[in-house]
Amino acid sequence: FKLATPMALMELASPEQPLLRELREKAPGTYFHSLSVGQLAEEAALAIGADALLARIAGYYHDIGKLTKPDFYIENQNGVNTHERINPTLSAMIIASHVRDGVELARRHRLPTAVRDIIAQHHGTSLITYFYHQAIGDGYDPVLEQHFRYDGPRPQTREAGIVMLADTVEAATRSLGDVSPSRLANFVHDMVMMRLQDGQLDESALTFRDLSLIEEAFVRVLVALRHRRVEYAPVPPDDEGENAYVTPTY
Repeated sequence: FKLATPMALMELASPEQPLLRELREKAPGTYFHSLSVGQLAEEAALAIGADALLARIAGYYHDIGKLTKPDFYIENQNGVNTHERINPTLSAMIIASHVRDGVELARRHRLPTAVRDIIAQHHGTSLITYFYHQAIGDGYDPVLEQHFRYDGPRPQTREAGIVMLADTVEAATRSLGDVSPSRLANFVHDMVMMRLQDGQLDESALTFRDLSLIEEAFVRVLVALRHRRVEYAPVPPDDEGENAYVTPTY
């Protein structure tokens, strides 16, 4: 019946599930991004009393549509940016298509309806900002904003709203260097407010209190994921002139 029962969701969590295995092999950057989104979404859902298991599994599968054209997404590129050879309008169309492709893959693989709905809603009608501003800067005329927005629908549940925010925050914070927890918290807040002010959360039933708790949960996870490590200390070359490193013991 395609119901999101705990047992069905737990089965989908296995990395040996066909879709996750294919994502890991063909789009490894997207795969590891999705695992992080799942972690963020689960922690946020726990913080506000939403369905944490559904949020985590939807986070794992939210970007499966990128399997159809993995090389067009920055996290899977290896030095060559395919978008440099095409105009920004076409780039935006390709980027937006991963939502439709993801819904179709979810239907074909008989994922629970609740997971499929979150895949459809995880970008809402948000603006594909990079290519929109690129089109304006390149002098394409006219540049219509609606041509650079996802088709929607906007998130209809708290879990869908959480996955949207987790996806936004995880992707955006990758551009940050080594920042303090307070700076990270300010950045997360800005990302959440951007989606809120764009109207993307209007139909999700998330409250301002929920958003505050979600931000705190995101920061906890991100601080843990970005923890600092002791640098490996070089030791003098061995008899063959090879350098070595001492592994930290803590």
